[in-house]
Amino acid sequence: MQYEVMSKVNKKYIDYVKENFEESKKSSDRSLGYLRGSTAKYQGNVISSLHIPKLFPEHVVEYLDSSVNTMYSILEKVIKEYLNNADYRKLFEFDQRLEELILVDRGYDSYLPMCRLDIFLNEDDLSFKFCEFNSDGTSSMNEDRELNIALTYTSLYDKIKEDYKPDSFELFDSWVKEFTTIYSTYKKKVDKPHIGIVDFLEKGSSMEEFNHFKKSFEKAGYTCEVCEIRDLKYQDKALYSPSGKKLNAIYRRAVTSDIMANFDEVKDLIDAVKDENICLVGSFCTQVIHNKIVFKILHDTETLNLLTEEERQFISRHVPYTSRLTKSECNIEEVLNNKDKWIIKPEDFYGAKGVYAGITHDHNEWTKLVNENIDNHYLLQEFVMPYQSENINFGEEKPEFKNYSNLTGLYVYNGKFKGIYTRQSKKEIISTQYDENVSASLILKNKKEI
Repeated sequence: MQYEVMSKVNKKYIDYVKENFEESKKSSDRSLGYLRGSTAKYQGNVISSLHIPKLFPEHVVEYLDSSVNTMYSILEKVIKEYLNNADYRKLFEFDQRLEELILVDRGYDSYLPMCRLDIFLNEDDLSFKFCEFNSDGTSSMNEDRELNIALTYTSLYDKIKEDYKPDSFELFDSWVKEFTTIYSTYKKKVDKPHIGIVDFLEKGSSMEEFNHFKKSFEKAGYTCEVCEIRDLKYQDKALYSPSGKKLNAIYRRAVTSDIMANFDEVKDLIDAVKDENICLVGSFCTQVIHNKIVFKILHDTETLNLLTEEERQFISRHVPYTSRLTKSECNIEEVLNNKDKWIIKPEDFYGAKGVYAGITHDHNEWTKLVNENIDNHYLLQEFVMPYQSENINFGEEKPEFKNYSNLTGLYVYNGKFKGIYTRQSKKEIISTQYDENVSASLILKNKKEI
């Protein structure tokens, strides 16, 4: 079967907006008006969005699904080996408190309930490299939902519908289904669990999203509440929400690094987990693959020996070379003299905090950044230039087409590929900290003759 190249499909609609600029701009006013009144907010502000969605033909979705299955299988093997092999655990160099939490029995079957695998996807040939593995803090489902609604207000969406049957990814009810499937294997399960969505709520970046998940749990017949992690109470072998209700299961959104940084303030949750008196979805064993050191360990012999030949080749093609930024593991002089080849990043932060690409700094700046972070729990990684495509932000005072770097997030629920999140930036590093915009992600189904 002859497939259309993804980049050509997307370019067709870039060209449509260029050729119908005024009409597109007018319809974007309706779309942006919807977003301003929507729940698509980050820390109280409306997200920065681009007009043209990222379109994924069905064959591309099938390809990504297959790739997700392979990577998920590999990550599961890594987690299992960590749990079962004390020598393998030494490769990660986690502190004792974290290791103890990771080794606590989950009480259910799944090792990695939720993750988002972020990739740099080349839309011309579908080659890609992984950028990051997100586990329990995986977010932005609500942004994609609202962006897809906003898209329907545009003339561009009407044009897409003339050629294809576009569909969005459903990321809320599908998670509730997988969450309850996981809970059904929990050794202390009850018939109708009371569920807590738990995080450090003062950050305020995901309340709209949490509330939408709460509605999905309630629609499925469960009671649910959003809980501040520091206000949980553990007494009489039970964990209670801030409202005083006994929790049977937790959808954990608090990332492990935040929990470890506030360890004494979340002692009630920690004690309930250690006593195996709460179903924590996901458990702390997900940190094994969330920590960026796994990118190095995936290339280590100890990991490659666990894998099939197909999986080893997959790692070679798709996981960028990574090492610890230490004098013993790196040729520092080579790193300094070939800055455009490298990016450095902390082992365990998120949101691209402390991430520096050599290509964005002059030689003196790069030298300073590298020297400051040698032996400072930093990683050195092969720099992957993101794929660039044109887009436009009609919310700007003088909107014009610009080239944007692309990052593609692949949502995985209980091992099943469930959706895509698209981020774009005018810079090489794609994050809110630097310059981040989001676009709706669509599957193109049932192609018509055009």
